Amino acid sequence: MAFRVGSMNLWVLLLLLLTTTGIVLRSSAEAAAGCDFFHGNWVAAAPPFQPPYNSTSCPFIEHEFNCLRNGRPDLSFLSYSWRPYGCQLSRFDGEDFLKRLRGKSIMFVGDSLSRNQWQSLTCLLSTIVPHAKYTIDRVDDVSTFTYTDFGVKVMLDRNVFLVDVVKEDVGRVLKLDSIQGGKLWRGVDMLIFNTWHWWNRRGESQPWDYIQVGKQLYKDMDRMAAFHRALTTWAGWVDSNIDPAQTTVFFQGISPSHYNGTDWNQPKAKNCAANRQPMSGSDYPGGLPPAVAVVKGVLSKMKKPVTLLDITNLSLLRIDAHPSVYGLAGRMDCSHWCLPGVPDTWNQILYNIIISTN
Repeated sequence: MAFRVGSMNLWVLLLLLLTTTGIVLRSSAEAAAGCDFFHGNWVAAAPPFQPPYNSTSCPFIEHEFNCLRNGRPDLSFLSYSWRPYGCQLSRFDGEDFLKRLRGKSIMFVGDSLSRNQWQSLTCLLSTIVPHAKYTIDRVDDVSTFTYTDFGVKVMLDRNVFLVDVVKEDVGRVLKLDSIQGGKLWRGVDMLIFNTWHWWNRRGESQPWDYIQVGKQLYKDMDRMAAFHRALTTWAGWVDSNIDPAQTTVFFQGISPSHYNGTDWNQPKAKNCAANRQPMSGSDYPGGLPPAVAVVKGVLSKMKKPVTLLDITNLSLLRIDAHPSVYGLAGRMDCSHWCLPGVPDTWNQILYNIIISTN
């Protein structure tokens, strides 16, 4: 195995991005149903507004997402709902959701943003359908909520890169062409994938020492190029292993962070802490993260149908809905989302896609 220290040429990144422009995604369930669920704006609900759950009705909200229990003083971030242009989202009906998926399994696969959405869904179901009995189990990196009355499993597989990180003699190796973790995904009825949050980690928080491409080992490389290569490996796994008649596949999309106020016309802001309301309208001044183009480019070339939960723009507008200092140990967090909060809308859209295609 050869070793090379340094970064791949920036032209690789430019070539990858150029190949993703001007592409319209296939397998868009919401477009087929005549509604773009992802283009709209946030509107304030008329008072009194009650969130679908709270730390009492859903006592297992994890500490880092439980903003109200952690002392957040304002409730304004709970009073906004997403309104697509040209159509209306049906309210999340937990009992209907469980009946439609009776006897089936759902698995979120990804990083802590997948955990954010997974926990939102379990809170929605356990609160809206309070009579539904459930059990909670965890084996290694897989957590499972089983709704025993319906035979529905809602699972989370923590897998931050989708491709493998393997401990070897040289250290921890991020293998962009290997996806052995996929053995856990076979036989699941609905898969919801996500990755991006960890791809730019450096220093002590970087969970690998080398990147492997083919037989070549790199100390580092252009992170967007690495992301593209890993997604291509994941896409190949889906195309080779998924039977669309048995398994429905979603990709969660890129959940954005808010650490640079210039992106939302507040150049003095270094984080999201001071914001108490969403941005108005439907356009985010800073535009979409470049990773969105990579995701759409890879999905557009896949042979098997994958529905993109294109949550990026609607989430970009919610600079008010992160934990900020009301998350884990008071650390500034403008990446994850308070619960209740924005991930509930992601799951509402997921539910609407399900009912529009069944």
